[in-house]
Amino acid sequence: MTNVSHSVIIKNSNIMKIGIDASRAFVKIRTGTEEYSYQFIKNLTKVDTSSHQIFLYVKNNSKIDFELPKNFIIQKICYNRLWTQLGLSLEIKKNPIDVLFIPSHTIPIIHSKNTVVTIHGLEFKYHPESYSFKERTLLKLNTFIAVKWSSKIIVPSESTKKDLIEFYKVDENKIKVVYHGVKSQKPIKSKAYKVKNNNFNILFIGRLEKRKNLVNLIKAFELFKKHSPNPFCQRGDSNYKLILAGKEGFGFEEIKKAIYKSQYKSDIILKGYVSEREKEELYKNTNIFILPSFYEGFGLPILEAMSYGVPIVCSNASSLPEIAGDAALLIDSNNIQDISNAIEKIICDENLRNEMTKKGFENVEKFSWEKCVEETLDTLLYR
Repeated sequence: MTNVSHSVIIKNSNIMKIGIDASRAFVKIRTGTEEYSYQFIKNLTKVDTSSHQIFLYVKNNSKIDFELPKNFIIQKICYNRLWTQLGLSLEIKKNPIDVLFIPSHTIPIIHSKNTVVTIHGLEFKYHPESYSFKERTLLKLNTFIAVKWSSKIIVPSESTKKDLIEFYKVDENKIKVVYHGVKSQKPIKSKAYKVKNNNFNILFIGRLEKRKNLVNLIKAFELFKKHSPNPFCQRGDSNYKLILAGKEGFGFEEIKKAIYKSQYKSDIILKGYVSEREKEELYKNTNIFILPSFYEGFGLPILEAMSYGVPIVCSNASSLPEIAGDAALLIDSNNIQDISNAIEKIICDENLRNEMTKKGFENVEKFSWEKCVEETLDTLLYR
């Protein structure tokens, strides 16, 4: 049951009124920023914040699926259009707060003097061709405003911090690196690296869009399938499948076309958006997880896959080497042969698979939502 009271008033000068833009947290289909918002708020409820008031600004149709402490106050903003710039602005003007937290990059025109924003990445700067003109324009504008209006900026990686300094000349003291968490801190001892039912699954999970470099992944998979088995590699007679799971994004038609033209299209499976339960099943039955993106601000799926004991292949670009550590095979995202070779290498070397699984479990332990919440709260309260 959620607390929907708007009448909680605590007369104490030490009480901080903290507002959180929760508009993305409780949507039906969550991807990157939505999942971050959801996990942050859910894990915030597990921390003792009873000496403060937490205002959650939500859309009118939001449904919260976990219980909120008494000091969490739901503020429903009934605007379908201009929710942030009109609805949230008016709410903050009517009921001022001490600090505002925006888990994504869009700050309302009327905002607290102390406004902390999370900027997840600057993909649009490196790969503008991966966005529509409208998306690119909004990202540029909102990021520029976020940099100017915020009192502090949270980023999920040192890589994103470096990009902000380079492109926007932000004072590095204004930026705080706070890593995202991963759900399971007790690694699931999966045997995903073993071939089951004569199938060997290569999995990608993420938005199906141009920036994720899926056309090159499809071509690398084709090259892998065509390649004569290395005489020292026991490929066996396994049926190799490439599974692409995620919501459709910009450039999806190119991905779909690449699959249709492939001579191995029957071995390429488009799953579309998957629920949390479906995602867990995919991780449990996967032999290799691959993230060949041109750019990632963080790369949460590689940590999720590691927690299931799945060997990882990911690109050597942006934040991915930082997040993966030494627990993944890094590839050049523009080199199709390199991607194909990495898949082959993991399949051929059982010792490598076991070592990657072990290192993956160790790497995952460095990331937790509890730590993310703690460091974010420190930034909000003490700046």
